[in-house]
Amino acid sequence: MIKPEKLKKGDTIAFIAPSSGLGGLYQHRVDNAKKALINLGFKVKEFPTACKFLNDGTSGNSNDRIRDIHKSFEDPEVKAIVCTIGGLSSNELLRKIDYNIIKNNPKIFCGYSDITLLHHAFLKKTGLCTFYGPMVMTQFGEYPEPFKYTINQFLKAVSGNIGRIEASSEWTDELLDWSKKEYIQRPRKRYNNEGFVWIKKGKVKGKIIGGCLYSLLQLKGTEFDCDYKDKILFIETPEGQDFTKGEPLGYVDSQIMDLRNAGVFGKIKGLIVGRGFGYTDKEKLKFKEIIIKHTQKYDFPVLFNADIGHTDPIITVPLNVEVTLDSENNLFSIDERGVMDYGL
Repeated sequence: MIKPEKLKKGDTIAFIAPSSGLGGLYQHRVDNAKKALINLGFKVKEFPTACKFLNDGTSGNSNDRIRDIHKSFEDPEVKAIVCTIGGLSSNELLRKIDYNIIKNNPKIFCGYSDITLLHHAFLKKTGLCTFYGPMVMTQFGEYPEPFKYTINQFLKAVSGNIGRIEASSEWTDELLDWSKKEYIQRPRKRYNNEGFVWIKKGKVKGKIIGGCLYSLLQLKGTEFDCDYKDKILFIETPEGQDFTKGEPLGYVDSQIMDLRNAGVFGKIKGLIVGRGFGYTDKEKLKFKEIIIKHTQKYDFPVLFNADIGHTDPIITVPLNVEVTLDSENNLFSIDERGVMDYGL
């Protein structure tokens, strides 16, 4: 596995949009993120797709988006790359990327949702450790500022040891209309977090992989698919076609069955499920029941309600590093660094 150099104050972070072009419609979210990262002591470099919107909803044609991926990795000034947002079209890029550029210029690469496809393509083709975590518009662009929990977890992941993950004290999945002034300058509603929920008990160590459930299934049968053997898998669910609500639970149920039919649950050592996005209290209980149903025949530990994915705040997960799950001690820890200090 290739690990990128750790991020230090004064380093430059690149903004690119490999999929959706919402940065071109709601540039104030990109500007918020730029301000937040500059206040943290970093420099920011925006690549052309970061604030570009085409009629098909993307940030550019596939060549435009490929160019920004290549250029951001090749740029010697750039030390980390953060995606502006997810989308539906990262899959268009997988066979067009020059993976030698990624391999020869390893850098921190961060994003979630549809970016799942790029994470696993990079891992499969280059061995690069990438980071499943915050994006420009959705987390760093938060008003009036990003969640401190999200920032702290990101900085831990990209600069050194992470260790024990403590559950956030509060969370939100409220989705505001970024086009309306009254929502541009209003913090989102926040709720108390019940913390980790252990659906199945146990203790296990292993390498962590995963991502957005729907996107993981897009990889099945391709050369970019995950190696699930002896891994600890995390999954999380996105919004549905109504962006204010979660993906319908009937779809989630079916998609998890797809994973089982593919033999995934027979290979993994543990399962982590991110807090569901956009569900009512009744739907949250149903979501939990779906996970219970699909894992009852397996003996691996299952952690539910983790701070991963489409709700906020979130942790940053380096992919393919060693982690521990231990229900007796209510422990989820990331034990291996995802970055290296090449300055030593």
